[in-house]
This record gives sequence, structure tokens and C-alpha cells, in this order.
Amino acid sequence: MNKTTINRVILIVMDSVGVGNAPDAKKYNDEGTNTVGNIVKEIPNLQLPNLCSLGLSEIVRNLQYNGKIIGTYGLANEVSSGKDTTSGHWEIAGLTVKQPFPTYPNGFPDTIIKEFEEKIGTKVIGNKPASGTAIIDELGDEHVKTGFPIVYTSGDSVFQLAAHEEIIPLNKLYEFCSIAREILKDSHAVGRVIARPFLGNSGNYARTANRKDFSLKPFRPTMLDYIKQSGKHVKAVGKVSEIYAEQGITESVKTASNKDGIEKTIQFIKNPFEGLLFINLVDFDTLFGHRRDVQGYANALREFDAAIPDIIESMQDTDVLIITADHGNDPTASGTDHTREQVPILIYGKSVQKGINIGVRSSFADMGASITEMLGVNQPLSGESFLEEIIQTPIYHG
Repeated sequence: MNKTTINRVILIVMDSVGVGNAPDAKKYNDEGTNTVGNIVKEIPNLQLPNLCSLGLSEIVRNLQYNGKIIGTYGLANEVSSGKDTTSGHWEIAGLTVKQPFPTYPNGFPDTIIKEFEEKIGTKVIGNKPASGTAIIDELGDEHVKTGFPIVYTSGDSVFQLAAHEEIIPLNKLYEFCSIAREILKDSHAVGRVIARPFLGNSGNYARTANRKDFSLKPFRPTMLDYIKQSGKHVKAVGKVSEIYAEQGITESVKTASNKDGIEKTIQFIKNPFEGLLFINLVDFDTLFGHRRDVQGYANALREFDAAIPDIIESMQDTDVLIITADHGNDPTASGTDHTREQVPILIYGKSVQKGINIGVRSSFADMGASITEMLGVNQPLSGESFLEEIIQTPIYHG
């Protein structure tokens, strides 16, 4: 009997690239959202031939594509409450979040702000929901004049701290964020505390690539931990290691952009190892989704699509590629927040059947269950593996 060997899984999260409102979208006021589909409505000539060849055109029906399908494809609904980066990534890794992380539509309570100010030794300004670019345009001058850091949040479970790098150095800003992370616990345990440094002058402030996320620690092991414990590698590109509070990671690199993330991904693929390569491409979300920039989002999709042949060409015969997302962020929707959407599952590899539809999965965790089974890792995670649906021959682990 023929046997299949899978040594590595390359998991790419296109941050916020949702493909249609989830069944419970009404609960989140997100009915009708569809990040990719609505971008295509606005830009009907959008061509994504490589993503479509993996099956995206079978999921997003208004994408035009007449070529062959060389991948396997499906959709996934989120079980976890909310529409946050942390809950989305944790669920992909087999950890569902039933109690939503707290959000602060009216800003953080005085007790939290006062304790934070006491511990960092300075006042803060802001303390309200805002767009990250709008808040520095609004309060940047006051921050530069006073030295007070800018606190803000969004529709997500985040405590964000913005500061000019020449006013509050990066190491000090990260220290402030670590203090906030210690304060924000129990009923105020936000998913992430985020350092948002910026540079520039009045009227021309711009965020830098020195963002840093201070996430909650996962409350039990994820697929990353189990893969690492099995003696295999878990290599992280982008903000992945921060999302999991460094747990289960054997090596990580930061990225300055999607392009940088793609280049570093290809470098990792070209160097042999066994285990998981886990990538987050955040520009879709940060630069275009939250800013409701339809054209910019479309351009970012084109850029990633153009890189897929290079990614595939770098792969070994024993590799499997999975491309997905963690939530939506429809740039045609009102507001600036994430949208509750289904995410794509696009799978490619020499051992993977072509053109198989694995349907609508009931949880993002099906990906974690499938990945660990591919790598021969035993784990007690939630989720149902789709491995037998996409690979017909038994998996051999020497």
C-alpha cells in the first residue's frame, strides 16, 4: 500500500480576509459583510488567479476564474465568542473561547486608568475607541507637547498605547505595555495590549513597524505546544508568537509588511525542518480593513496572490500549504471594526487531492486537528480533522 509522508505544514493566516458573514453575524451587527466578496463588487475586475486556483473562486462566487483548480477548499465558522485576532488564532490552534474578551466602547474605567497612571508615573490622554491613525492625528500634538502617552481601544478587546518614538523610547513604551498587561486581568483581561509607536511631525504622523502585542497566555495548551512537545519545530512569522504569548514557539521573526512576511516565509521554507511554519500577514487588517480602504485591500490581495507561485515552488513534496484567515474586516462596512465572517480554507500539496470541497467546517479548530494529525502529533484538542477527506493514502511518520 502506498503511504504519504508529511514533514511540514505551512499555515498562512491572511489577517481579516473573511469570505462571507457567519451564521451568527446578526448578533454582531455584521449581516451582509463579506470582505473579499464585497471588495469584488466594488472592483469587479479584481483578478486573483493563484488564490482562485487553490479554490477561492469556489468559495467567493463573484470572483472570475476559468482555470484549473489545483487545491482543495472549504469554509469554517467560528465557535468562539467575538471577532478578535486572539480568539480567531487560538481557535485555529484548537482552543475555543466561550467567554468573550471584554471590550470598552466608552473607554476604560477610571479605576484602571488611575492605577495605570500611578504605575507608569505619568498621566495619559485619549481613553476612547478610535482608529489608530485618527487618534494620533487628533492627539499627536498634545502627546508631543506633554509627553503623556495616548490610550485608546476599538471594537476589539484591546488596550492600545500610542507614543512618538522620540518622546517615549520603544523600551519605555514596551515597559508601559507590560505594566498594563499586568493590570488588565480577571474581568478586565483584554485579549491584547498593543504598543503603537509612531514618528513624524504635526500633520504628518505615521505609525512605525515597531508595534508589539502583549497577549493573554492561552489558558490551556494549543496545537503549537503539542507540536513542540513532540520534538518538532514551530516557526512563527509576523505577530504569531505574540498572539500566543510566545507559548509553543521554537523560533520567530517579526515582519515589517506583508511583502517582508512573504519573503521570510519563503526563506524558512527553503531551509529543511520538520513541523509547523505559522505565518500572519497583518497588512490586510491593519492598513486596509480598519481604514476601510477598498482599493488598498484589493492591491494587498493582488500582491499576495502574485507571491503564491514562489511559495509553492519553494515547497518540498512532503509539505502541505494551508491558507486561511482569523476573522473578517470588510472595508465596505460601516465603522472601523472587525466583521464576524466565515474564513476560507485553501489547501495545497503534492499529497493533497485536487478540487475536493471539504464543505463548511463547524469550527476553525478543524484546522488544528488536521494539522496535528498530518504531523503525527497526538493531542486532546477540539475540532474534527479533515485529513481523510483530502489525502487518501495513510500518513507515514518514520
